[in-house]
Amino acid sequence: MRVKISKASLQSGFLVDVEEMSGENVWSCYQCGNCSAGCPLSFAMELLPNQIIRLLHLGQQEEVFRANTIWLCASCLTCKTRCPRGVDLSRINESIRHLALRRGKAPDRFGPDQIEPGVAASAPPQGLASAFRKFGG
Repeated sequence: MRVKISKASLQSGFLVDVEEMSGENVWSCYQCGNCSAGCPLSFAMELLPNQIIRLLHLGQQEEVFRANTIWLCASCLTCKTRCPRGVDLSRINESIRHLALRRGKAPDRFGPDQIEPGVAASAPPQGLASAFRKFGG
């Protein structure tokens, strides 16, 4: 993935909106990767959780909205438990999802019949239930 950083992207206010909605300090993350290493759904994510944080740091709003990571997050709090700084990535992802929906960036809706058999067999049940809650309409 190629990221273009500009003054406009760094000053977009997107990060401020995410921090205000989530109550989390995104700058507390120093990219140790513990959140990604412990995430039970990282195998299915285009970008790892710590990469989403880095894109927030860089003001890459559209890249964050395009990633399936924010929609696959099961809000299991493994990331927060493993984080040495106590960053609650599930709250950050929830905020990003709300901002995406407000800006018309929602993914296509889906149901159980649209899940590939291999994914359904190997995904944690909490992840599937969370996905249906987010995508099911």
